[in-house]
Amino acid sequence: MSIKIALAGNPNCGKTTLFNALTGSNQFVGNWPGVTVEKKEGKLKGHSDAIIVDLPGIYSLSPYTLEEVVARNFLITERPDAILNIIDGTNLERNLYLTTQLVELGIPVIAAVNMMDVVAKNGDKVNTANLAKELGCKVVEISALKGTGVTEAADKAVAVANARRRMIPQHSFEGCVEHTLAHIEEAVLHEMPEEQQRWYAIKIFERDEKVMAQLNIPADIQKHIEQDIKACEDEMDDDAESIITNERYVYIGTIIKDCCVKKNKGGMTTSDKIDRIVTNRFLALPIFAVVMFIVYYVSVTTVGTVLTDWTNDTLFGAWIIPAAQSALEAIGCAGWLTGLLVDGVISGVGAVLGFVPQMLVLFAFLAFLESCGYMARIAFIMDRIFRKFGLSGKSFIPMLIGTGCGVPGIMASRTIENDRDRKMTIMTTTFIPCGAKLPIIALIAGALFGGASWVAPSAYFVGIAAIICSGIILKKTKMFAGDPAPFVIELPAYHMPTVMNVLRSMWERGWSFIKKAGTIILLSTIVIWFAQSFGFANGSFGMVEDMNDSLLAAIGGAIAFIFTPLGWGNWRSAVAAITGLVAKENVVATFGQLYGFAEVAEDGTEVWGSLAGSMTAVAAYSFLVFNLLCAPCFAAMGAIKREMNNAKWFWFAIGYQTVLAYLVSLCVYQIGTLITTGTFGVGVIAAFVIMAGFIYLLFRPYKESNKFTMNVSSVDAKAKAKA
Repeated sequence: MSIKIALAGNPNCGKTTLFNALTGSNQFVGNWPGVTVEKKEGKLKGHSDAIIVDLPGIYSLSPYTLEEVVARNFLITERPDAILNIIDGTNLERNLYLTTQLVELGIPVIAAVNMMDVVAKNGDKVNTANLAKELGCKVVEISALKGTGVTEAADKAVAVANARRRMIPQHSFEGCVEHTLAHIEEAVLHEMPEEQQRWYAIKIFERDEKVMAQLNIPADIQKHIEQDIKACEDEMDDDAESIITNERYVYIGTIIKDCCVKKNKGGMTTSDKIDRIVTNRFLALPIFAVVMFIVYYVSVTTVGTVLTDWTNDTLFGAWIIPAAQSALEAIGCAGWLTGLLVDGVISGVGAVLGFVPQMLVLFAFLAFLESCGYMARIAFIMDRIFRKFGLSGKSFIPMLIGTGCGVPGIMASRTIENDRDRKMTIMTTTFIPCGAKLPIIALIAGALFGGASWVAPSAYFVGIAAIICSGIILKKTKMFAGDPAPFVIELPAYHMPTVMNVLRSMWERGWSFIKKAGTIILLSTIVIWFAQSFGFANGSFGMVEDMNDSLLAAIGGAIAFIFTPLGWGNWRSAVAAITGLVAKENVVATFGQLYGFAEVAEDGTEVWGSLAGSMTAVAAYSFLVFNLLCAPCFAAMGAIKREMNNAKWFWFAIGYQTVLAYLVSLCVYQIGTLITTGTFGVGVIAAFVIMAGFIYLLFRPYKESNKFTMNVSSVDAKAKAKA
């Protein structure tokens, strides 16, 4: 029977690096059942019967974030055979808070003090022998980055797991807290194994509702326990959870005093000196802008674009597709089957792989910024701005990346710990115009506005406004409501990441997209190919040469009336919007085919005259806004489905984007027509009603925010009273 070892630690403590070193390529990556938190498992190298489970990076086992809930549920319900706790040796005090909770679970713990090479470089010393004695568990010195001590830590974890040695925490809290915990243990937990009693007693003392429900404590005993806890709170003039937190830090302080010696106590480290510039109030944003410009320029404008263009134009466009076409025709393959394989399957795969080179370059930069410690600083810098409209500072990175391609932008949302913020970021990231939407912008600007320079900037303004307004409105709904999640983030010491870790991270993200999003794109392009290629002509069903006779044209004609209030209720525009779901740049190519042009330039120069004759300027801008805000391409939809990990949330996201796009486009056309021509009708009335509802949703009171402010104020008042 295999043994299971849980890998637990704070974010940015080197846990992922250690996991990669312990498991190598024997990894299984997925999601925890029912949630969007990534689950990693791997077989321990040299131990075929040992499985390492990489828990989400957490600061404590208190259920404030989804990651902490996932980690705690796994430890309580699955009860692994051992816990390998990774501790950042440069931040012992903060990291030991989680350690004190882990040892209370009664599961054998091995504490691996990481970054000991950095500790030694700083001239600091950690007495691991004393630390082991104080914590009541074995302690190992390691450097996950350099691989030192890693094998020893794994071997000791396997040894204690096999021994099934039950360990009882050696530390204790003081005063009435200890008395109350003892009473709870005697009254409620006396039948539970001794090594588990401590943790459950503390959770009861903290009034943890989930634990109370799990233990099914009778009402009369609950009442007695509440009286005991209340008496303790009155005596210590604080709430129960704060009492436990304070006692933990008092205990940790004694450990640090006995086990850790700082060379430059109170002095500034190299990372502190860098942060004085990088996180400076005035320099932080300009430096960040320069860094991200370089990332964007290399990934999207130069290297990434060159590789993507070569993949699309040369590898598939000039080599694979023509070769496959010639080979199938040479063996006498049926026309419909040739079209399916070449235009459907191979072109569908090409549409997926065409994104991959650009994505891999972006992912490499992301991995480097995350590993060196700068990504945490970016989130810290942007949080104050983004929090004003309901998002986290970590939401900025996906949106920035989304200006190149929505797929890696959506996938970058995994760096956001809070589940509500992550879902909202996924839903709004594709509002930013990506590279594939630029041809649509160029088409509308050239055909209807004489190439006016204001069209492109206005498109980005629409996207940014949609994100800000969506954040404000959604945070006031039941699905996203709740106390604002505290923004807690570790600012790790700057260090140079290894090439292997950067490449591994880059490949894991890229391969995840190829496997998951790729299948959806492939199936979707086959469906679109069939609708474009088949239809009824001359009284029979079959392949058609004229797209006007295709099933896609029939579908466009059937749904065109839906878009009449938006000003472009003709089937050609409807079909163009539909084909844009496969890839947004298809919109220009579709117009070219529908207006009789076999080849069109990227900005659709050939169809400018025909398009200008079929739409007014206001209708054209309405068409542009709809395509900017509506459901993204199939590649991005696949990424949304992958990251949401829930069919209902996926359809809600797609539905929200489409409905918002429709309502905004309707307002643009109806109010724009009223201003330009003076036409007034039912559509204009509907537009003003929509605008009024939108303004109400935007400015209605935010009860959760008020509650949060009151809680903070009460804490401040209590602190002042004590002072």
